[in-house]
Amino acid sequence: MTPDPFDPPRAGRLSPHSAKPREDASFPAVPEQNFQVRRITLIALLVAAILLPCVYVAAMALSDLRTREADATDMTLRTVRVAEEHALKVFDMNETLDARIIDLTEGLDDDGIRAREAEIHEKLRTMGGGYPQVAAVSIFGGEGALLASSRYYPSPVLSIGMRDDFVGIRDGNAREQVSKVMTGHVAGEQVFNMGVERRAADGSFAGVVSVALRPSYFDAFYRELLGGSNSTPMIMTLVRTDGAVLAHFPRTPREAAAMASNSPFAEAVAQGRRAGVVRMRSNVDGDTLILAFRHVGAYPVYVLCGYRTSAIWAAWYRHLSVLILSMFTPSIALWCVIWLSLRRLGAEEEAWERWQAEASMRRSIESAYRQSRKMEALGTLVGSVAHDFNNLLMILSSNVQIVRRRGVGGLERELSAMERALKSGQSLTRQLLGVARKQPLRTETLLLEQWLPTCRELLRASLGAKVSLVIDPGAETWPTRVDVAELELALINIAVNARDAMPNGGRFTVRAANIVFRHEDGFPLTGDFVQLSLEDTGVGMAPDVLARAFEPLFTTKPKGMGTGLGLPQVFAFCESSGGLAAIDSAVGAGTSVRLYLPRAAAEAEITMPAQAGAVESSAPQGLRILLVEDNEEVAAGTEALLQMMGHQVTCVFNADTALRLFDDAHARRARTGEPLPFDLVLSDIHMPGKLNGIDLAEAVLAFDTKLPVILVTGYAEELDRARRVDARVLSKPFDIGLLEKLLETIQRDLAQAGSDPAEHPAQQ
Repeated sequence: MTPDPFDPPRAGRLSPHSAKPREDASFPAVPEQNFQVRRITLIALLVAAILLPCVYVAAMALSDLRTREADATDMTLRTVRVAEEHALKVFDMNETLDARIIDLTEGLDDDGIRAREAEIHEKLRTMGGGYPQVAAVSIFGGEGALLASSRYYPSPVLSIGMRDDFVGIRDGNAREQVSKVMTGHVAGEQVFNMGVERRAADGSFAGVVSVALRPSYFDAFYRELLGGSNSTPMIMTLVRTDGAVLAHFPRTPREAAAMASNSPFAEAVAQGRRAGVVRMRSNVDGDTLILAFRHVGAYPVYVLCGYRTSAIWAAWYRHLSVLILSMFTPSIALWCVIWLSLRRLGAEEEAWERWQAEASMRRSIESAYRQSRKMEALGTLVGSVAHDFNNLLMILSSNVQIVRRRGVGGLERELSAMERALKSGQSLTRQLLGVARKQPLRTETLLLEQWLPTCRELLRASLGAKVSLVIDPGAETWPTRVDVAELELALINIAVNARDAMPNGGRFTVRAANIVFRHEDGFPLTGDFVQLSLEDTGVGMAPDVLARAFEPLFTTKPKGMGTGLGLPQVFAFCESSGGLAAIDSAVGAGTSVRLYLPRAAAEAEITMPAQAGAVESSAPQGLRILLVEDNEEVAAGTEALLQMMGHQVTCVFNADTALRLFDDAHARRARTGEPLPFDLVLSDIHMPGKLNGIDLAEAVLAFDTKLPVILVTGYAEELDRARRVDARVLSKPFDIGLLEKLLETIQRDLAQAGSDPAEHPAQQ
């Protein structure tokens, strides 16, 4: 081969047809390139361009968050002081009002107050009516009975003798000077009461003067203080020292009546703190707050102002998004420039490496090309050798059968040895055809319901001790026609894969069931099938691995652990059997392999019905067989065996001659009505000439008088084509006993239909 001049490679260009390159010394010298230093420099720049903006944004974001929290804390402190002053003025005014009422009733007992109720009512109405926060002013006796009120005259009959605030004031509990929020008996609305004790002339407890305050008044003030909107990020609350809520803004539909007893605010009150700031989650409005609190004078009341942290975070996120957008937009452009520089550097390095390795790459390609041609030639050679070896086995097999049928004595030991050698030769041929991918399938009808249980030990050996095996052969599964050896190999391949997918143990389940595919289901197959499901509980397959599971030579196992031919063998076996294989799998969910094998029609035994008046025949007559075989010794042995079986044999050595015989016979039949001279055609497939055995079978079956045809071959691809012809197919070397049974079946068929000359003219 003349070497081509070297042409510097372009990016991605590599010619598989390049001629042998010149020696390496003839290539121009290429200066060394330190790509690693350049790559490290660019990567360092890229890392800096990423980290520095990120660090800056993180620092600015943290600073902004702390500033916002500090501003929120300061705002709550300022607001709570205003609310405290307001509450203090209200409570001081109420205390002054209570004192004036006590002065008004001084020296009067309960009966005296009732006697002057009209006068007192007017004065109470005048005192309390000028304050919007006051809902009612009432005077109660020593037993809690209502004596006078600013709202009603005459006063209704009612008593607060059992109410907490009345009992607390009577017993000297200072906290109950301010009651919880309630629906007032006198005011008739939501109020909380501020009461003081009345004493008799002797200093004993004489009753209570109570001023009912409206929580809505405080709510309105807090609304105005916080900006007049329910969407404000701040909250205001007026609470007793025990946490009971007196007023709150903004209101929520399901707010709690009291603050949680284990909150940071409750702990601060228990410690006696009069003012401060805590961070807590409020059970009143369900949000996390920065909460400032202050004690209102000497009253058992605190005023609280909280800032929602969710509002702080929302504002912080908005600011952060603007910061990120303004900071990273130019940074992304810089990243892209550096990334493109890295890719360009990679392309330069790849081109440089191709420049350096061009000679060795060309030699490798030429070597691989030659190896591929060798393997292709080897496959053809192996197929041819196997075919010729099959013919030799056929010669030996037929002659052994001839000797046995002639009953030659004293040779039993020698014949048995020859038969054992025949079996070894058949196994060797099968292996050779497997290497050449030309192995024909030896199909037989199989009932999985009976066969699967016999495979238990075989599968256990493949799965190992850690994996449990479950076999469910189903009930009344249909028979299927398969090559049993190939089916066993498929089960072993799947079991080995399942074992590798379950290194810590698991379960492997084999199930058989009948299934029918219809055209409208959209499945690539239609008809009756037996579904053989093999499921494991292993690690499963990723989608990219699952997509290539049936691809020849593809494997995910470590080098030396798998060939990548296991699942492809399963797929090829199912397709060769007329079915299909499918896989379902997901990572962590195990794998399910389903084999769909076509249903085999059960062959019923054909009996000869008795016919009235028919002449009894002792046995079917021998067949007139046209034997087509190009190997003279195979033809001679087969012809002798057929004659010993009682058949008449006409032998020709190629399909062209056989077809001419049929053409002549059909021409005579058309002229004279003479029947065809043959009952059966027994032909090899691979023969010299224009036609092979399959062409001959198609031509014979195309005549109006269809004759049974038996084809013999040793090639798998010929078997695939032969299955599409209405002919029986035997793979070499075939069993003589199987051929004899097949001929007996054809004899019975012809004898049974012998009275119908239109169907079997050869029997006329």
